[in-house]
Amino acid sequence: MFDSTCKFIAAAFAQDMARWLLGKPINLTELKPSELSLEPIRADSLIFLQSEDLVLHIEFQTDPKEDIPFRMLDYRLRVHRRYPNKQMQQVVIYLRKSNSELAQQTVFELAQTRHEFNVIRLWEVDYSELLTAPGVWPFAVLGKGGDNEAVLRDVANRIDKISDQTEQSNLAASTAILAGLILEKTLIQRILREDIVKESVIYQEITASAKLEGRLEGEANLVLRQLNRRLGQISESVSEQIRQLPVEQLEDLGEALLDFENEADLLNWLGK
Repeated sequence: MFDSTCKFIAAAFAQDMARWLLGKPINLTELKPSELSLEPIRADSLIFLQSEDLVLHIEFQTDPKEDIPFRMLDYRLRVHRRYPNKQMQQVVIYLRKSNSELAQQTVFELAQTRHEFNVIRLWEVDYSELLTAPGVWPFAVLGKGGDNEAVLRDVANRIDKISDQTEQSNLAASTAILAGLILEKTLIQRILREDIVKESVIYQEITASAKLEGRLEGEANLVLRQLNRRLGQISESVSEQIRQLPVEQLEDLGEALLDFENEADLLNWLGK
């Protein structure tokens, strides 16, 4: 949720992100990962923004992961393959404070190969630097140097003065979501107007996603109970495979299992 919210902010306020990360308000448009991909690419936490001569790659991470340095090299090569004449800036932005050494890594090294990228640890960035443009206001509460509640109130006051209703609601919702990393939900609700938050695109997307996840979980649990009753306790690996199925396939499985006689029939169905 936090990573995807940041991706939404970067897409909606690309010029503000460019001003913050590149030092100038370049006009950038989103580059879809599918344009770079030879194989499926994990796209929920990253965004590519491009101009005529530059690609800005931003990777948002709530917590550090071991594979980030390799992924930076991988994405760099994909962009070079597609746009060999474009420069590229890569930034990993860590949201939640961490003492892990992984959050310090800015290099991927392999024999005769070295790739460098930039890292921003928000808890080391002065919050005032994150108040210079509306598109980066939601990150301010995660910065250093100020009282978190006071910073959130400052951001809320700034948001209230925005005349564009869509921009106002999107910033309010994004700020509320990211503030949840360090502040209590009840406090956030007191400071940010709930009516504005609920009007935002990102809030509605998250709500719809949560409803879908709830429906998926309920459907999967029902199918698994039916399978366990009919075939006996199925393995954990098969159970996990079933939980990954979309709703339509879970419904199909709910009908097909009536004809299963053993787990082999189930595996055969899944294989198809």
